[in-house]
Amino acid sequence: MRQISPKQPMSPITHHFVDLNGIRMHYAQQGAGPLVILCHGFPETWYSWRHQIPALAEAGFRVVAPDQRGYGRTDSPQAIEEYNALCLAGDLVMLVDALGEKSAVLVGHDWGSMITGYCALLRPDVFRAVAFMSVPFLPRSRTSPVEEARKIAGGKIFYQTYFQAPGQAERDLEANVRRSLLMLLYSVSGDPPPAERWSHLFDPSKTFIDSLSEPTALPKWLTERDLEVMTAEFVRTGFRGGLNWYRNIERNWHLTSSLDGARPAQPAMFLAGDLDVGLRIYPKAFEDIDVNVPRLKSKVMLPGAGHWVQQERPAEVTRALLDFLRNL
Repeated sequence: MRQISPKQPMSPITHHFVDLNGIRMHYAQQGAGPLVILCHGFPETWYSWRHQIPALAEAGFRVVAPDQRGYGRTDSPQAIEEYNALCLAGDLVMLVDALGEKSAVLVGHDWGSMITGYCALLRPDVFRAVAFMSVPFLPRSRTSPVEEARKIAGGKIFYQTYFQAPGQAERDLEANVRRSLLMLLYSVSGDPPPAERWSHLFDPSKTFIDSLSEPTALPKWLTERDLEVMTAEFVRTGFRGGLNWYRNIERNWHLTSSLDGARPAQPAMFLAGDLDVGLRIYPKAFEDIDVNVPRLKSKVMLPGAGHWVQQERPAEVTRALLDFLRNL
């Protein structure tokens, strides 16, 4: 009888740096096989994918989770315009090349989802499939984002508008980094009762921090160790890099006029919690996702989950991603 060798333990997550597109980028990596790149949002780092990296690697994929431009151990250029969508998409295109690969599956959450959309349209030869999480694919609007924000806000403050002035949101968030992160993670999750759930619109008399709620205890999906790791990164880097992504929204619109009417042609999936604020901010894009993403293979909604789906519901998110990846 043929003896079956015991399964070898998976090698640990390793950390690397690579020079590309004018910056030095840090990324976490594990596994071997087809390349899957996991792109975080605001305010996160590679660490937001801590549950998915080993699980996807164990399933036979080479998993890479970068700290994107302005975050974590990746460089944070000083100039605001260096965070425009073409720079951010270029980082990911060049990362694939730096890894010695020809193509990758791109998975994006929050802002990572928005940049995944740009990558899908700009380089379909490199990104063979895409997964959007929390923020649906957003076709280029016919009116500028400034005009759209005015329509959304009415007489209130739209949080993305609040983020535009350099220094203002930084002062809010950096006054007490741990508290800011805890309030953000709690208020935008599926945990708070309706009265404490964050709204993307708030009164002009409030600051962004005022719009958040502070929990009496950590959410069950977040440990003290997790919060320590996240806090240490943003204490070191501040929030300016991540906020600069928002400060390019209008610039992105002007730079991408050639993408008007474009739709991703790759196989795609969408995943979100049914309490995700992203669905309230972009209801039309969510309603029209089957039209906007012609090759949408699956749309997964997690009941009771909020915005931080890969952290709030790690097993379910991993299972959905593996179903998508295995059926490509």
